[in-house]
This record gives sequence, structure tokens and C-alpha cells, in this order.
Amino acid sequence: MTDLILKGLGQTLLMVGVATLAGFLVGVPLGTALYGATKRALFQNRVLYALADFIINALRSIPYIILVILLLPLTRLLVGTSLGTWAASVPLGVAAILLMARLTQDALRQLPDGLLHAAQSMGATRRHMITKVLLPEALPALVSGATLVIINLIGFSAMAGAVGGGGLGDLAIRYGYQRYDVLVMVEIVAILIVLVQLVQSLGHFLTKRLEK
Repeated sequence: MTDLILKGLGQTLLMVGVATLAGFLVGVPLGTALYGATKRALFQNRVLYALADFIINALRSIPYIILVILLLPLTRLLVGTSLGTWAASVPLGVAAILLMARLTQDALRQLPDGLLHAAQSMGATRRHMITKVLLPEALPALVSGATLVIINLIGFSAMAGAVGGGGLGDLAIRYGYQRYDVLVMVEIVAILIVLVQLVQSLGHFLTKRLEK
């Protein structure tokens, strides 16, 4: 059983890692674009903002287990199957992108408008305003938000076991629930709690370091 738990842990870390990477690579630029679409100094576009905002809100309102089912065609297109760890990484990645986009937008909103005006008065381009001013200033909030995203993804990855996604959630269902093995269930829950605590502690540490 130890080997199965270690394998499940590895699958969970892989799913969460891939999804987190997708959240950063796509979610942060998307959230920045949402913020920029509301600012005249950047690339204000109210129509584009309203459309993107509606789509993100609509997708985020869908329960994760239903989102997994809705994304089955996309999952099969990207990885060729709807089962397994890589397949589960697709809906996890979408969830991470949506969460990170909204958290990035909120982090940028917390910055004073004077930063943009000061950068604009010094002749900074839009790209420099984003990469040299906004994102560096919002970095502590972004790291704090990313911590919450990763914690959410750990929980989502456990649910992925219900649809053949593998990982610790799959073990909890097959052995802990279907075979009524309470010990296995307790071990898996303990591992998930430790993972969340480690992520929370690391995120808190990095946020404090960046704020100094």
C-alpha cells in the first residue's frame, strides 16, 4: 500500500504542478489584460473587458466535477484520452487559469493609480508599465494569491480521482471508500493536510520576504 500511496502522491504533485504552471503562464497575462482593459493609460476596452469578465465568471461558477465532464472533448483533443494523470491536468489547468486570472486582476487593482500616472509621465511604454511597474509592485499579492490557487488545486486533484484522474483522490475512493479501509483514508487525508500546510507556510514566507 505504501508504494500505491507514493505513486498517488507523485501523480497528485504532477497534476498540481502542471496546472500551476498553466495558471502562471496563461492566468497572469489574462488577469493583467483584464486590468489593462479598464485603464485609459493602458489599453482600455470596455467591450472586451465585459465579454472576458462574463466568460470567466460563468466558467468559475461551474462546480469543478461538472467542469471536468464539460471539458472532456478538450481533454481528449489535447492528450488523446479522458483518463489518467495527464488528462486530469487539463481541467485542473483551466481551473488554475481562471483562479489566477481573477487573483491577478484583484492584485493589480489594489495598486494606487498614481503608479500608472507616474510611469506614464516619465514616458514609459505600456509594456514597461506592466512589466517594470505593475507586476513587480503586485508580486507579493500575486505570490499570496498563487498560494491559495495551489491549495485549491490540491483539493481539486483529489476530486479528479472520481473520474479516473489518478492520484491520492483515486486511492481514497478505490481503497478508502469502496473497500471501507479507514486506515488508508486517514493516511491520505493526513498527506493532503501536510501538503496544504507546506504550501501555505512556503507561500506565507515568500510573501513576507517580498514585502520587505
